[in-house]
Amino acid sequence: MCAVSLPMVARFRGITVREALLLRGPAGWAEFSPFAEYAVPEASTWLAAAIEAATGPFPPPRRPAVAVNATLPAVPAERVAEVLARYDGAHCVKIKIADTGAAGGADDAGGAGLEEDLARIAAVRAAAPGMRVRLDANGRYGPAQARTALARFARLPGFAEACDYIEQPVMDVRELADLRAWAQAERLGLRIAADESIRKAEDPLTVARLGAADHIIVKAQPLGGVHRALSIVEQAGLPATVSSALETSVGLAAGAALAASLPPVAAGLGTSALFERDVAQPPLRAVGGELPVGRVEPDAKLLAELDAGPVRTAWWVRRLEACWEHLRGRVERGEFADHSGPGTSRAVR
Repeated sequence: MCAVSLPMVARFRGITVREALLLRGPAGWAEFSPFAEYAVPEASTWLAAAIEAATGPFPPPRRPAVAVNATLPAVPAERVAEVLARYDGAHCVKIKIADTGAAGGADDAGGAGLEEDLARIAAVRAAAPGMRVRLDANGRYGPAQARTALARFARLPGFAEACDYIEQPVMDVRELADLRAWAQAERLGLRIAADESIRKAEDPLTVARLGAADHIIVKAQPLGGVHRALSIVEQAGLPATVSSALETSVGLAAGAALAASLPPVAAGLGTSALFERDVAQPPLRAVGGELPVGRVEPDAKLLAELDAGPVRTAWWVRRLEACWEHLRGRVERGEFADHSGPGTSRAVR
């Protein structure tokens, strides 16, 4: 195993350095990289994904490469063209919104944050007028805040026609269902997607049962691996976008395997472009808007140069051990089992 620390080109999810623990097993390299604030119960599901990737094969791909979208952090409008230039051939961009509090108050979306988001959207459409657009709020709006913001977005000329969906505008799944019903009643022409309501929920299928979204976002690590994610998509019966959890090239390879097993939808797997350096040479990065499907072998020299150091490595090892014990308990109690494919549960036992 090897703990690495990757510097980023812009702040994303509140961080400027991304850490990960890379593991090598009989099937190849895998990644364990739950964000630092995630507690052991949630992080243990990410470990299940790493075990799956390290010990067994991914599903046979339907195609050798997957289309990807660009990912735009909450950068000032003047930096939009610079960041978009890092994505070769992307025809779709996911824009982070609400990252500055979207106006400060829990139920006020009329302040500076929203104006910055509108300026960022306008800059994208000016720099790349033909691009499809996705917005991602990461559940940061309150219900009234979300209605105000969606109404403002819908009034932008041509925006509804160019927008694939708005991802997780509110966190609570019932509030998400209410917001979707309101947007339909108001004829805003905007589709709602669920991300955190899928990957952070005890029951990820609640979204489908409540009619809370038109689309779902699935990520291999947070859902416990490629095979479990495929099972959730099948049971939900909704169109799905595969997205990154800001992994290194090693973790992105699992995301590409997941995307290549689903109908073709541009995946949010272009996030290697957000790193100044990555663990593979070349990094797993889209060329002509497409990401190749296949396992990634990290470069030994880069692993040494990006090593997180003894203190952070010890922290990651302690975290892995705690998650391993928690995951074993879940398996033994029957709370975690594979839905299909090779047996992560058996490997944990």
